[in-house]
Amino acid sequence: MLDRYALALLRPAMHAGARALARLGLTADQASWIGFGIGVAGAVCIARQQYDAGLALLLASRVFDGLDGALARLTQPTDRGAFLDIALDFLFYASIPLAFALADPAANALAAAVLLAAFVGTGSTFLAYAALAAQRGQKSVAYPTKGLYYLGGLTEATETIACFALMCLWPGHFAAFAFGFAGLCALTIATRLWAGWRGLPP
Repeated sequence: MLDRYALALLRPAMHAGARALARLGLTADQASWIGFGIGVAGAVCIARQQYDAGLALLLASRVFDGLDGALARLTQPTDRGAFLDIALDFLFYASIPLAFALADPAANALAAAVLLAAFVGTGSTFLAYAALAAQRGQKSVAYPTKGLYYLGGLTEATETIACFALMCLWPGHFAAFAFGFAGLCALTIATRLWAGWRGLPP
């Protein structure tokens, strides 16, 4: 829901950062892998109950997630780069609830499982629509610079990162945050199912 506003706000800084990285010879695909590696390191810290370090690494990884797209647009965006970006994003998102489950299985495992199931729903509806929209030549008006059709919803990247940050700041309340965010994801799943039903002809 908030991604388009966050992207507009951060775009100048991302373009400046991408130009600096391009001068160092970094490619968009390399930025994607670096961001993913930092995110996994953050998940490891969370699993070890090092929540402050986990939060810092988590946020740093999302900076690189923004920089990879900006880097690609400085040269030539590729389908391989778009695939790599979204695949690593979903793997990163899954790693954070898993890390909290490992940090405190008794308190967090059920809530993490529910949230991961919700992520499967939001991710599958997003990717299924994107694949079929590409076959039909549909273009996203709201997100024209994305490498694939970007079907929005109530829980997009901005909301997800905000929720992860709250979990790191108050890890004792992880279950409440996870159940609450899973409920919001359920609304996103419903709206995306409806959008797919209406937007794709029979």
